[in-house]
Amino acid sequence: MDEFLRPSAPWFFVRVCVLFSGGKDSVFAFHWAVLHGFQVDCLITFKPSRVDSPLFHVPMHVAPLLGGALGVPVRVVEVGVGEDEEGALVRGLMERAGGVDGVVTGALLSDFQRVRINAAAEALGLRVYSPLWRKDQASYLRWLVRNGFRFMIISITTLGIPPRFLGRVLGVGDVEELISLSNRFGFNPAFEGGEAETLVVDAPLYSSRLWVRGFPVRLGEFSWSFSIEEARLEPKV
Repeated sequence: MDEFLRPSAPWFFVRVCVLFSGGKDSVFAFHWAVLHGFQVDCLITFKPSRVDSPLFHVPMHVAPLLGGALGVPVRVVEVGVGEDEEGALVRGLMERAGGVDGVVTGALLSDFQRVRINAAAEALGLRVYSPLWRKDQASYLRWLVRNGFRFMIISITTLGIPPRFLGRVLGVGDVEELISLSNRFGFNPAFEGGEAETLVVDAPLYSSRLWVRGFPVRLGEFSWSFSIEEARLEPKV
């Protein structure tokens, strides 16, 4: 068993929710939880009022589809205009994650995210599981594409990531190029600094794959977004 899904103690009958965006890290976190014997009651998705939210990142109209592919309900928490996001996190866990024992996250390197999630969970007496924490980012990206995680970049906010990657499912060669570019330009190869956001269109535990159609939109000098016009689940082939 490799370093990313190496079993520790089995967690049978431990009920958890997964903080879920549909990106590579939260989808991995779901897989880790299931394969370690957790009972995943729900996926919690936060709908931010700010497009530049530092804590919540999610294409809202796609997340419920991915919940369908994973066979787990998605519970949406709307963050009010002007509402403190840490307070919204506590409120969301209290309202949407009743009865669970813990929270599983895809936090990899961001102390900003991890500290706030841990504080919110601690306030409710929930244990936090962050299986990716401080893992090597380049090794993690390579592992994902080798193990059936098919994902695309849907936003870019930094110098060094070419917009041609937007909306394209990344292969082994793409990942190696991104790792090389991260060394050259100084961004995090797994985008943990918010340099890019991803969307997972297929993964080992998806019952169906996600099909999307969209187009790139330039938002600033080094800022791009992939605007999703249409999305649906399709049978795996």
